[in-house]
Amino acid sequence: MTVVANDLSTGRGLVSPELFDSLVHFVVTHNGQPTERAERIADQAVAFVATAATATVGMVPSDDVDFGVHALILHTKEYAEFCQEHAGRFLHHNPRPGGGGRTLEAVTASAHAMKAARFMVIDELWTVNGENAAQCDADCGRPYGAFGGGKDEDDGGGGNPPTGDSDDGRDYNS
Repeated sequence: MTVVANDLSTGRGLVSPELFDSLVHFVVTHNGQPTERAERIADQAVAFVATAATATVGMVPSDDVDFGVHALILHTKEYAEFCQEHAGRFLHHNPRPGGGGRTLEAVTASAHAMKAARFMVIDELWTVNGENAAQCDADCGRPYGAFGGGKDEDDGGGGNPPTGDSDDGRDYNS
């Protein structure tokens, strides 16, 4: 397993141990994942949603991370509270007709946004059709805050673009 960490923030640290355990149980039960892998999926999903709250790029999870995102959304009370705490509003995930397929570029942008937000990114969970979307590539050595969407970048307060899960046309942000 390859882990890329900026300052080792985790999604797991943003939720209660009870909620995290429930997310893991959900991913194990409903997606057939081994417990250790489900823990990594849940961690990345929580970090993904926290990043989507402030990202300046469209956020698209990998197939693996999407298992955890849906687990979190289905914990409706906790999800609503999480959204309020991290986004100041509810982050909707509504069907949108005509959503394109999940692309390596969109998932890569999401992984980079998570790095910019100072979250640990677990490479093995960020793939599209077997291609890694999270590994260090052309932006190696570049401060992720300058890449876009990071805490070091001022977006001028203009708000965030709609973010979506382009595999099924669902919108995480509007």
